[in-house]
Amino acid sequence: MPTISKIEKNSSYLKVVWNDGEESKFNYMWLRDNCPTAHDKDSRHRMFNILNVSKDINPKKYDVNKEGKLEIEWSEGDHISYFDLKWLRENCYTIKNKKKFISPYQLWDCSLEKDLQSIRIDHDEIISTDQGLIKWLELLHYKGIAIVTNAPTEKKSAFPVLNRISHTRETFFKTPFEVINIPKPNNSAYTAHALRNHMDLPWFELPPGYQFLHCLVNNSTGGNSSAIDGFAVADYLRKNEEEIFETLTTIPLKFRDKDYTQKSHRSFHAPAISLTKDNDFHDIRFSVATMDALDCHPDVMDKVYKAHHRFGNLLHDEKFQINFRLEPGDIFSFNNRRLLHGRTEFDPNSGHRHLQGYYMDRDEIIGRLKYLKSY
Repeated sequence: MPTISKIEKNSSYLKVVWNDGEESKFNYMWLRDNCPTAHDKDSRHRMFNILNVSKDINPKKYDVNKEGKLEIEWSEGDHISYFDLKWLRENCYTIKNKKKFISPYQLWDCSLEKDLQSIRIDHDEIISTDQGLIKWLELLHYKGIAIVTNAPTEKKSAFPVLNRISHTRETFFKTPFEVINIPKPNNSAYTAHALRNHMDLPWFELPPGYQFLHCLVNNSTGGNSSAIDGFAVADYLRKNEEEIFETLTTIPLKFRDKDYTQKSHRSFHAPAISLTKDNDFHDIRFSVATMDALDCHPDVMDKVYKAHHRFGNLLHDEKFQINFRLEPGDIFSFNNRRLLHGRTEFDPNSGHRHLQGYYMDRDEIIGRLKYLKSY
């Protein structure tokens, strides 16, 4: 672990030179705000209020003490802070912001269809071992897709394996929701029709982060599944069709749901592709079936439709799409705000097709993975 070679006081920050040559600039307000005593030891919530100090706060004295910690006596508040050097280095925003951002996502295309075994994981491995759970979570986080195999096929039997992650997210569709052909459906998923590649619930302000489709029965003719990595398609557009990409990331589309079983009309505006602070992909929001009449400015309407048309066609392009058939006991698991999914038409008179669906927020996947890998 690097140690401190030199400390220099400046107008608004301490300049720290580490023994490996790296330099850090620690802002005075940042240091006072992150004093180890600022947090309650049990709840771990910050109890100290940085708004109670003046904007002119600065270190009156500072040095590395005999215990190897950075000791700072502050100019106000009669307070001394003791910082662990390991913590300072790990949380150094100077060094972090110098590094080139590398996306954690593993993008994929149609070639994944030849290696579906790489995204399969046995149900009992997840249930009985943390390593199995970690493998599942890593597939979900990095690739956005996994197929759990050999799960029980009784109704609601996916709860135990999902609860290995966290709680599910409830919606007005109930949990689990039944993906089955029914009379007078309130959603096209509850028909035998083909479904274009889409995400679920784009009209929500925050659509579910992950979806789990548990196959109970699938012996009808047709009903094969499709999936496509929306991030991979977006990446292709960013590299090859900049104008289309810019339109998709900057101009919001309108999505809506007018479910006749609900006393509510839900709608939301959002771009088809949203990015993170690091310019990485955050969300794909796409569904032909639930896009509302657009209300963009008339000067941009033509280019919005051209961009949407191009994006939609790529989201069904064979060079990106994989096709597979769900078998009883499979749980098709995926990032709902990255991966688009669909199915071919099936004949309800030839047999039975019944899936049960569950949602979970993205925070639960990432948070559980971080926790499991921290010990």
